[in-house]
Amino acid sequence: MSLTTPTPRQFLATALAGTRVVVRYRIDGGFTDALGDLLECGETECTVRTRTSDVGIPLDRVVAAKQVPPAPPRRGPRQTPPAAG
Repeated sequence: MSLTTPTPRQFLATALAGTRVVVRYRIDGGFTDALGDLLECGETECTVRTRTSDVGIPLDRVVAAKQVPPAPPRRGPRQTPPAAG
């Protein structure tokens, strides 16, 4: 029995919208990652909603992609200890 791992492009094409993903892709001078919710995946590009913006990623630049666990809950603001007095 042989299980084949999907290519990053196949994974993105079959992942449901809303799946939390990390996508590594080529940029000028190296690589970068987009971490967030997959909004959509078309023939040539996928869109990931990161914490700061929606990122359109050309599929021909993608080198790795996988599902990741949900984001941990955000911590509240730090409390300042009362002054000793």
